[in-house]
Amino acid sequence: MNKLINSLFILAIFLGLLSSASAQSPAGAQNAQENSQKFARLLRLVESYYVDSTNIGDLTEKAITSLLQDLDPHSVYISKEEVERMNEPLQGNFEGIGISFNIHKDTLLVLSTVPSGPSEKIGILAGDRFIFIDGKNVAGIGLQNDDVMKMLRGEKGTKVEIRVKRRSIEELLDFTIIRDKIPINSLEASYMIDKETGYIKLNRFAATTIDEFRVAMSELQSQNVKNLILDLRGNGGGYLKAAIDLADEFLPGNSLVVYTEGINNPKRDYKATQEGSFEKGKLVVLMNEGSASASEIVAGAIQDWDRGIIIGRRSFGKGLVQQPFYLTDGSMVRLTTAHYYTPSGRGIQKPYVNGVEDYRNDYQRRLESGEMFSADSISFPDSLKFKTLINGRTVYGGGGIMPDIFVSIDTSHLYRYYNRLQRNQLINNFSLEYLDKNRNSLIKKYPDFNQFNQKFNATDEMIENIVETGVKEGIDRDQESINFTQEQMKQEIKAIIARDLYSRDHFYQVLNHDDKTIIKALELLQDQKRFHDYLVKID
Repeated sequence: MNKLINSLFILAIFLGLLSSASAQSPAGAQNAQENSQKFARLLRLVESYYVDSTNIGDLTEKAITSLLQDLDPHSVYISKEEVERMNEPLQGNFEGIGISFNIHKDTLLVLSTVPSGPSEKIGILAGDRFIFIDGKNVAGIGLQNDDVMKMLRGEKGTKVEIRVKRRSIEELLDFTIIRDKIPINSLEASYMIDKETGYIKLNRFAATTIDEFRVAMSELQSQNVKNLILDLRGNGGGYLKAAIDLADEFLPGNSLVVYTEGINNPKRDYKATQEGSFEKGKLVVLMNEGSASASEIVAGAIQDWDRGIIIGRRSFGKGLVQQPFYLTDGSMVRLTTAHYYTPSGRGIQKPYVNGVEDYRNDYQRRLESGEMFSADSISFPDSLKFKTLINGRTVYGGGGIMPDIFVSIDTSHLYRYYNRLQRNQLINNFSLEYLDKNRNSLIKKYPDFNQFNQKFNATDEMIENIVETGVKEGIDRDQESINFTQEQMKQEIKAIIARDLYSRDHFYQVLNHDDKTIIKALELLQDQKRFHDYLVKID
């Protein structure tokens, strides 16, 4: 019965939130209260009279989940167990031992250690294999990533005992690692892509994003950066404040970045407040269908103020504000409370009137309609046309941010074979194994990345090794596809080795070399007249 009372209390709190959100409407508050009592009555009847045993807690969670799904696609219930894991990437840190790893041949293989982290401090090296963790054998037992997280993450100051197999040393090595706070970087890469152009890639908008960005910009400015490519492709968003702070780096003070408004939330403006680190140079933002929420806020503000050029494909289209409300057992609901609007008044959110399932099929519809292949396949009614605030260019609302320059998706059927190799981790595993066997000789031969980048090339023999492994795992050889994607596979092998031998920056430096979206961005930045014409074009 205590479980029942607790479950009822959780639901009553949730419904009470809806009631308080309708504080301006006494009738709405009364309606929520009456329905709360109605649901409580139902649960009491189930507990007292239902023919079979029931779990009232599970029933309550299912009811909450169903209720939220009927509101919109982004109002969600998050269980107590999920809350902490969900918050880690946005808070910017977790507590653990500070390694990146891969499960390779059923063994935990260390790819790298976090600089100045606990593992680096006590001498863990890239290439080490963890055989025992706290006395428990973890090699050859079907170890999963979740198992590793449970064993290696823990409260700061606690100890974990590790026994390590290191190549060229016969006996196992013993280490005691004291857990500490480990940063989770939202900035994946930052480097000079040519003599005047910097490149920054962000994977999320977290509490640490603006600090990471400013450090990166300071380093680029020390190299006399004049142009910037900001890569937000695949960036699903994060904290609103992080998006506003980032836009502030590009826009003059007092410029409107975004505003929010909802039936129970009066309009609220968010503006740039200070001089940013890159208000004058030429700016290009890269986006695609995986760029959402905070990414769209930044891109929308830059586009509306004619501050830079957007290149890529239409973004995801998430323009709903979620506010977290904790429930009594530590679980949470993230309830949509308002809409985002760009400075020109565009709504970012794509329609969801046909339900969650239809909403989730949007990507497939984009493929089928031809939108991912040609900008000409996209059409908007006049009601969704808006004008930029400086030059009066036509931009569009109604679902995502439309790029100024379109880049089609790669969907040739000849990629299917290559994608199967990737999904089965064959390219990644080969690269890790090659590096593991040759790490010392590679470092000796290529002591810095520039030498590696100029002189190292993956070989046909490496590709053949991957293909043969694929055949053994049931992936039939497709020679036409191999011929078509071979150079891309070689580049991926080289990028993975560069990442684990040097840094993540160098992974992208290799991988981006033939990226057609980045190539378009560079061509535009190198043509002053063309760049200017895009910004002042009046439709």
